[in-house]
Amino acid sequence: MRKLLLFLNIFALTVPWLFSETISLEQVRALALANSRSLAKYSLTIQGAALDEKSRIYSNLPSLSLGASASMSLWGSANSAPIENPFDTFSAGASVSVSQKIFEGGKSSVQKAINNIASESARKDAQAEFFNVLDAADSAYYSVLEAAATLEAAEMALNLVNASLSIAEIRQSSGMINQGDYLKALADKESQENSRNQARRSLALNVTKLKALIGASSIPELEQINFTVYEDLISYLGNISDENADSLYEQLWKMIAASNPSLSKSAYATQRAEKNFILAKRAYSPNLSASFSTGINYTLDRGVERSAGRVSLSASIPIEYWVISNNVEKSRLAMDAASLDYTSALIQLETDLLNAIINIFTQAESVLSSRRSLEYAQIRYDYVEERYRLSQSSVSELGDASSQLISNRNKLIEDNYKFLQSLSRIRSLGAIDDEDRLIRLLMGN
Repeated sequence: MRKLLLFLNIFALTVPWLFSETISLEQVRALALANSRSLAKYSLTIQGAALDEKSRIYSNLPSLSLGASASMSLWGSANSAPIENPFDTFSAGASVSVSQKIFEGGKSSVQKAINNIASESARKDAQAEFFNVLDAADSAYYSVLEAAATLEAAEMALNLVNASLSIAEIRQSSGMINQGDYLKALADKESQENSRNQARRSLALNVTKLKALIGASSIPELEQINFTVYEDLISYLGNISDENADSLYEQLWKMIAASNPSLSKSAYATQRAEKNFILAKRAYSPNLSASFSTGINYTLDRGVERSAGRVSLSASIPIEYWVISNNVEKSRLAMDAASLDYTSALIQLETDLLNAIINIFTQAESVLSSRRSLEYAQIRYDYVEERYRLSQSSVSELGDASSQLISNRNKLIEDNYKFLQSLSRIRSLGAIDDEDRLIRLLMGN
């Protein structure tokens, strides 16, 4: 049922884009998940772990076996009378036996726990890969939108320098500017055309990467990101106080430490090493098993006869204690190594969260700063352009104002999408697939 619901969910998200002119981020995510071979591989690993659990259960059940045999002598030995009719020597038999392990020193229960841990670890691997695919989808989607916005900005900038060049051509023909200023206007135009062409190539490359990620030969236009949804969050994080920043880190750490897939996997590895250590020590214990067998035999002269029922007990006591002791020591070392790995994973997660928190603060602040810078650059450009039209500013002054405007516009585009990338990073660390919940957490709600 879960697989069916997942399929229906992906189907509902992905199919509409085939018949529409746009595709949303949610649809790209669903397509990336459906097209991910690594995620499909982890799904197979989970299924294999589930089969291992079943195998362990089956190994504790009674072992049943059936046997059958038939024989007939074709000729006698050299010292015996010749066989006139081989069918007179025909005999057949059937048997059934049941055996059951009675005592293994608790090995079975420990192995069952190890298989359970392996299954949970495989699920955590799949969960981590799930968010890796989501990150890749977000990154590809944002890269296309950023490249498209950069191309649009480059087109706008080219229009500005073309307008500046037109005025410079008129003035140059009338002798109002010198040859150096005119050449400067020409150089600005060529430079901006090159920037526009590079933006086109960047967009084409990012579109190709997105198509490969979702397994599509073509994609419609991408829906734009509604940045107003993040307005309150950007404002809050960009102006957050030290006290609120510390409180936010502590709150996120409690949540992420309990849900991060990589840390959970490391914890399961530690538990598995501990169980393997216990299992190695259980090798000192004796083994006890019981079996029952019976059957029937048939011969021509005696007909059908029932074999005697047999019950047997068997026990084994290990005596190669030096081998067991060596295995126990190896398991203890593996357990200590797993404990060190868990400590390293914990420290790494703390570092990753701290970096992610600082990064999202920085990106939110950069967005607010870039907005102000773009506003000032636009005002300055409008002022210098007006003076240029009135022959009160030079081509160089207009070029400097234009370059500042272009640079600040591109910086705001870059900062906006970097902020979204930093938001995706925190989402993956906490394994949070609900963006609204993530925003509420970051807002301290």
